[in-house]
Amino acid sequence: MDIFTLDGKTAIVTGANGGMGKSIARGFANYECNLVLCDLILTDIDGFAEELREKGAKVLVIQCDVTNPNDIKNVVNTTLEKFSTIDILVNNAGITSKRTPAEDFPLEVWQKIIDVNLTGVFMFTQEVGKVMLEQGSGSIINISSGASQQAVTGSLAYSVSKSGVNMVTKAFASEWAERGVRVNGVAPYYTETPILASIKETDKQFMEKVLSKSPMKRMGKPEEIAAGVMFLASDASSYVTGETILIDGGAHARGF
Repeated sequence: MDIFTLDGKTAIVTGANGGMGKSIARGFANYECNLVLCDLILTDIDGFAEELREKGAKVLVIQCDVTNPNDIKNVVNTTLEKFSTIDILVNNAGITSKRTPAEDFPLEVWQKIIDVNLTGVFMFTQEVGKVMLEQGSGSIINISSGASQQAVTGSLAYSVSKSGVNMVTKAFASEWAERGVRVNGVAPYYTETPILASIKETDKQFMEKVLSKSPMKRMGKPEEIAAGVMFLASDASSYVTGETILIDGGAHARGF
């Protein structure tokens, strides 16, 4: 048996219409998985879904607000109706905000970031986990961040939310390990999503600062983050749970 294969598995990806989400979805499509693409905004996602179908994947697109429990239940129920099982969940949906000093950080912005980045991960993991526990198998991968390891000036809520994701990962993993469900995470450093690619072209000082802290002297590529997700989704990581793997080109080793 090829322990790296994911053929025939059913995977839910939240935030699937963003740069990171699309790269992760493409990774699963390469294995001809059953794919459920979820996002709050579905603009132009139909063309992307068709691209994945051409790779051999069966694709379902569902609008979902990860802060809304009813939306999450709808995703789970619709997935089960279509594909019968849920083998993989990737909690990728997340938001950030403009840099703001800690003493001026608005409560409403704090609450929104915590709701999406942390509470949304908790609720989606809990709901999908119930299905996986009944199956006796499943792999959940949470997208964290290098900011979970070290505070980022001006990004108080984001850093706190991603640090919380790491503990949510550990807590669910420790309770479910004996019951066949694994929960892990990946924590990227700056990655060349479309948003950061545009910043790279317009804010040279920002890029100089980022690259000065990267031993590899570059940002990560979305497909490099997706590769880590594929590993954690597959049986190649069958003895791994409760871990958040830094995919950061050595930035944490150097100290960001």
